[in-house]
Formats: sequence, C-alpha cells, structure tokens
Amino acid sequence: MTQISGIGGFIILVLDVWAIVSILSSRAGNGRKVLWVVLVLVLPILGFIAWLFFGPRAAR
Repeated sequence: MTQISGIGGFIILVLDVWAIVSILSSRAGNGRKVLWVVLVLVLPILGFIAWLFFGPRAAR
C-alpha cells in the first residue's frame, strides 16, 4: 500500500513542478505568479487543479 501512495505522491510532485515552471514562464504579472506558485505549493492537488482550469499558461 505504501508503494501506491509513494507513486501517487511522485506523480503529484511532477505535476506541481510542471505547473510551477509553466506559471513562471507565463506572461502574467509577478504578483499573480507568486500567488499561483504559493497556491500550488500550499495545496498541491487543489492548487494544481485550479491552475489547470484558471491559471496563467506559459508564453509561447
């Protein structure tokens, strides 16, 4: 059972790192970037889901 939770935790970590990199490379203002990064760090699952639907995307 701990292997399943370990894999789940690793997947959440990878998704959160991806979200943070995308947030930092977006064109959003610095204040918005900080708020999104803090949200993803404090609430890893809910913050990622909120970013996925409402957050700034990476600049293309």
